[in-house]
Amino acid sequence: MTAEPYTGPIGAADWHTGGEPFRIVPAPPPAVTGPGLTVAERRTVAMADAGARWTRSLLCGEPRGHADMYGAFLVPPDDAGAHLGALFWHRDGFSTACGHGTIALGAWAVTTGLVPAPADGTTDVVIDVPSGRVTASVRTAGGRVADVTFINVPGHVHARGVEVATSYGTLTVDIAFGGAMYAVLPADRLGLRVRPPDVTAIVAAGREIRDALNAADAAEHPGDPRLSGVYGTVFTEAAGTPVERPDGARRLHHRNVTVFADGQVDRSPCGSGTAARVALLADAGDLRPGDELRHESVVGSVFHARIERLTTVHGRPAVVPAVTGTAYAIGTSRFTVDPDDTLVPGFVLR
Repeated sequence: MTAEPYTGPIGAADWHTGGEPFRIVPAPPPAVTGPGLTVAERRTVAMADAGARWTRSLLCGEPRGHADMYGAFLVPPDDAGAHLGALFWHRDGFSTACGHGTIALGAWAVTTGLVPAPADGTTDVVIDVPSGRVTASVRTAGGRVADVTFINVPGHVHARGVEVATSYGTLTVDIAFGGAMYAVLPADRLGLRVRPPDVTAIVAAGREIRDALNAADAAEHPGDPRLSGVYGTVFTEAAGTPVERPDGARRLHHRNVTVFADGQVDRSPCGSGTAARVALLADAGDLRPGDELRHESVVGSVFHARIERLTTVHGRPAVVPAVTGTAYAIGTSRFTVDPDDTLVPGFVLR
C-alpha cells in the first residue's frame, strides 16, 4: 500500500475526442488549487507534489486506466478572463498543451451547463493551460454540441532539417511548436505507413527520435524554458493531392500518427500536433490563410485545421491555428481505493 495520503473517492467524467480518451477530474488534489498561481505555475507544483503525482498515477495506471490514458485536473484560471484552468496529464507526467483535451473540455463545459450556451449558435469557452490561454469555440445545433474549434496559442517553426541518428539510419526531421514541441517527418522515410499494423514500429521509432533530440537539447523554447523539449514525434503521410475549391482556397488531406510522452499513441489526429503541423505547412507556403487541412488519424478520425491569423512570436513568423473536431461523453466514474489493496496506485503494461 502506498504511503501517500488518500482522502476519498475521486469523481471523473470520461470523454473521447477522435478516439483519444480524456478523463476530466473537477476536484483535483488540493496542492494544485491554491490561490495566486498561474496554470503554468500549477503544473510546476503538480510535478513536484507527491499527492498530485500519486493521483495522476492512480487514474492513469491499471486497473483504473491504461498505458495510453489521458486526462486533466480542473484548476482555477489565471484570472477572470477565462472560464477554467486545466492541468493536462498522462501516465508519464503533466503536459504543457492538449488540443484533443481542449475540444473535450469545451464540449463538457457546454453540455454540463458550466458555460451557458444557446440551443443554436456558437459559444466560446476560454481555458487557461500551461502553454497559455486557449479557446474552445463550441457550436451547438438543436441543443446538442455539433463541433468544437480549438483556437490555440501561436505556433511556429523551431528548426528545419535537424539530423538525428536512429536505428533506421540518420533521419531528418523538422521541429515545430504547437503548444508543445514536436518532431515531424514523413513515415515513409522509415519504410512505414500511418496504419494500425505499423503502430508498434512507429512507437519505437518515435521514442528513439524524441530521446535523441532531447539528449541534444534540440528544442529549447525561445521564450519559456518550461515549454522546452520534444514532447512528441509526428509521423505524416499525404492522402492525395491538394484540391482547389471554387473560391481559390485549397484543401489538403494528410494522415498522421503522433507518439508522445514515453510511447503513448494519440488515437485522434492530435490537436497540438496538428497545430505544429499547421505552422510547418504555413512556413513552407503549402497552407495559406483560407486553406484547410483535413488531418486524419491512425484510426480514421478527422480534424479540420486552418490558419486563424498570422502573427509573430519572439521575432519569428508564427500562426494562430484553429482545429475543429468533436468530443463525446462515454461515462462517469467514482474511483475508490481499498485500504488493503497492494497494487495502489497502479501499474502499466505495454
